Amino acid sequence: MIAAMPPNVRPSAGRRARLRVVPAIALGLSFSLLAMPAAVLGHDERTSQGVPALDLQRALTSWAFDPLVWVAVLVGVAGYVAAVRSVNRAHPSSRVPPRRIAAWVSGLGVIFVALQSSLDVYATTLFSVHMVQHLLLAMVAAPLLALGAPVTLLLRAARGYVRRRYLLPVLHSRPLRLLAFPVLTWLLFTGVMWVSHFSPLFNAALEEPLVHQFEHALFLGSAMLFWWPVVGADPAPWRMGHAARLGYLFLQMPQNSFLGLALLSAGTVLYPHYATVERSWGPSPLDDQRLAAGIMWGAGDLLFVLALVLVAVAWLRAEEADAERADARLDRLRESQRAATSAPERP
Repeated sequence: MIAAMPPNVRPSAGRRARLRVVPAIALGLSFSLLAMPAAVLGHDERTSQGVPALDLQRALTSWAFDPLVWVAVLVGVAGYVAAVRSVNRAHPSSRVPPRRIAAWVSGLGVIFVALQSSLDVYATTLFSVHMVQHLLLAMVAAPLLALGAPVTLLLRAARGYVRRRYLLPVLHSRPLRLLAFPVLTWLLFTGVMWVSHFSPLFNAALEEPLVHQFEHALFLGSAMLFWWPVVGADPAPWRMGHAARLGYLFLQMPQNSFLGLALLSAGTVLYPHYATVERSWGPSPLDDQRLAAGIMWGAGDLLFVLALVLVAVAWLRAEEADAERADARLDRLRESQRAATSAPERP
């Protein structure tokens, strides 16, 4: 039986060091769970037959329950909060900004809604619902997680030797430099979008839960790599200026539009699964496909425009901050010159 520590006795240095490792381990575990398709992106085995009509009530009350998703999201939140508390205790004058905490928790919340709400229940019944689910993962959850700056938090929460021996070598490794190269992340995100929608993968994902998990992992993983250099909150092997970020996003938006247009112009149902779903309600499979295409085209482009506006605003603020710093340096230089010229000469 371990005796309780008296309140006036502080933990030893070794114990304090071990306690600092806990948040980093918890946050790293959350990353691992988020990267595991079977854990975070679970999809129950269910058939579309017999699914009741989707109305407002069922949209709000139909929820899936995958324990692995719940565990992954809860670990993600707990690990991040534990790391934040560790950093804030160690650096009270340089605390983690609340906006980063809100972004991380919101991103995990979006993943939870996409994978556990009626969006997941009806994803294999209506293509339009499935499209909303994919947009939430790739266009909302991924940038929110990037805004949470988890890599920066992990570096600050980890012990010094852990950063030097493990974390920093990974960040500076050749494989990560290649994987994080902006041209490659742009092409990877584009390729995942096009290949997933115009290959047997999409229909297979509707029929096989494991393939569906893999598809969601592709969407979320490629999206997080895509948004990483755009957000720029975390250290990365490659840094892009604001002008490059605008071009990076602007060139991606037509790909989203063309993909939506390609789906919209299809004269037949592209995915046999939706054509064989037995339901007596809702739009026809072809009309549902056109609705999904409109969602990708309209909502996707709108999200890209919002991202472009936010990057432009960040650029203006950075320019204003640079101008203020330049003015402050000029003012200090003038003051020093004025003080030098007004000083009395020695006899």
